[in-house]
Amino acid sequence: MAERPNILFLFSDQHAQRVAGCYGDGIAETPALDGLAAAGVTFDACHTPSPICGPARMSMLTGREPNDTRVWTNNDMLPSDMPTYAHALTAAGYETISIGRLHALGPDQHRGFTTRLVGDHSPNWPGVARHDMGVLSKTHGPNRVSVERSGRGNSAYQSLDEATLEAALAQLDQLGERRQAGDAAPFFLQVGFMLPHPPYVARPEDYDRFEGRVPPAAIPAPDDPHPWVDWWRRVRGVADVTKAEAARSRAAYYALVRRMDLHIGRILDRLAALGLSEDTLVVYASDHGDHIGERGLWWKHTMYDDSVKVPLLLRWPGRIPAGARRGENVGLLNVTAAFLEAAGAPPLPNSSADSLLSLARGTAEDWADTVVSEYCANPEEAYSGGRWTLQRMVRTGPWKYIWHDGFPEQLFDMQADPEERHDLAGDPGQSDRLAQFRDRALAGWNPEAIRAAMAARARDRELLCRWAGAAPPRDALRWEFPPDINRLDG
Repeated sequence: MAERPNILFLFSDQHAQRVAGCYGDGIAETPALDGLAAAGVTFDACHTPSPICGPARMSMLTGREPNDTRVWTNNDMLPSDMPTYAHALTAAGYETISIGRLHALGPDQHRGFTTRLVGDHSPNWPGVARHDMGVLSKTHGPNRVSVERSGRGNSAYQSLDEATLEAALAQLDQLGERRQAGDAAPFFLQVGFMLPHPPYVARPEDYDRFEGRVPPAAIPAPDDPHPWVDWWRRVRGVADVTKAEAARSRAAYYALVRRMDLHIGRILDRLAALGLSEDTLVVYASDHGDHIGERGLWWKHTMYDDSVKVPLLLRWPGRIPAGARRGENVGLLNVTAAFLEAAGAPPLPNSSADSLLSLARGTAEDWADTVVSEYCANPEEAYSGGRWTLQRMVRTGPWKYIWHDGFPEQLFDMQADPEERHDLAGDPGQSDRLAQFRDRALAGWNPEAIRAAMAARARDRELLCRWAGAAPPRDALRWEFPPDINRLDG
């Protein structure tokens, strides 16, 4: 058994934790993920640092919260001098390879990886024309058309994942050949999938397996919703989603999860065929979740569990137990620290996140059992609804607290109320707990300072967008596709 493992990180986009067999879903078809869970450790309470793609990914890369990276939106660039786990792993002697989805804006498209293949579907720069989704235009974002134009078909995201899969298999073959030739240097291989991110459109062979089988949302929209949530639902046009739209979109989402799982299964099979499984730590996670209609919401952007909670599976033969489950609160930043601990790599200098490997082994003592997440949007963002949104969540033990800028705070007992139906913030008996959580949420996190910093970044970005329109800059790593690759079969 190798002293330092290879690490295979399988990273999906927008996978709701609940939609997997290993998380109790009897409809989902996820044999590859279920096999990982059976052979390793399943974390039941892993959370994203931000329920939106770019901020979550840049936080995980650096081991730092969005408030530290200053990446709050999908249009913010991570400074190129901010170290990432790829820098640390490369410094420790690992070959670091990223294939597919990374979602990093700016001139630095490697972010410490020695090799990057395939690239992203979107441009490397703000101000450059976005990808043309053809007949599925705007269905990948939080827009009503996302649930209207759903069902059978194909999106460029599915085609990109196929290119990513083939590149990952070829890379594994190369690594296997080198191992056979006597090269024992460890590798870190990150495979970034777009699925199951919307469009809620899936290939007929996948969609037809779920049509009519996926039940309606288990958590109905509340009669008296939180005012920010009520506003969000109305401004994004999903307050009146029809039963047919919801059924199509939910069936397609399950189909996309199935297709992603098939890709993962092929990668794991190839890893085993090459004799690399025993010496490889395999990690599966997603950047955030998706409501897929639960409580009348779609996509992410909230602090409810369907949005902020993510699947997390670890398999490391002989090093962590098989078939174990862990219920402690953890976050993606703890996964970053686990990569570095497993590899014997230097820690990220300005990250305070603890590695969760001791939890995975069942040997952790005094785990803090606390995780935080934040969601910030300025009025310029297309998905913002034209208003500021500043939110921070603190989860400790069974309690979840959500601070809202300009809206009432929320408090949930997740043990007694896992569906988050009963907001206890107005309960006089919870006033002390509420004050403690409020202090924790705002410690080192100043809403007015964040608002000012985001406004300053937006002003900088405005000039960069004008520059990009005049230059235009070259995209170093971009997966190009013709718009007609997108289709809706009806």
